[in-house]
Amino acid sequence: MADVSNYESLLRSAERRLQLAQLRSDVAELDALVDERLIFTGPDGRLSGKQDDLDIHGQGRQVMSKVEQHDLRVIVAGPLGVTCFYGRLEGVLDGEPFAAQLRYTRTWLFDEDRGWQLVAGHASIV
Repeated sequence: MADVSNYESLLRSAERRLQLAQLRSDVAELDALVDERLIFTGPDGRLSGKQDDLDIHGQGRQVMSKVEQHDLRVIVAGPLGVTCFYGRLEGVLDGEPFAAQLRYTRTWLFDEDRGWQLVAGHASIV
């Protein structure tokens, strides 16, 4: 990793791709962006992994109608990156509509072959 500003730009792009993949329930794109080792802590404190995320979208259990970013902070330190997203999400989860302001903190690891890969995340309702 040489040019930090380029890697920051790539990380911002990966974050945006992730948001669009969530909005579209694009399982192939989610699969490409999320590392096999993903550990995600939801707003309820429950842990989930990559397959859980792919399943919830692939099975239509979560359908997003809005992913609206209000703020995004990005840190790149070598092959490690952190994104801090603040925004509004709306959709349906397991048949129940939801709308919430959320803060996501996501940890990414840069892979020379795959680019930025999401390895950990945490969501809090604001």
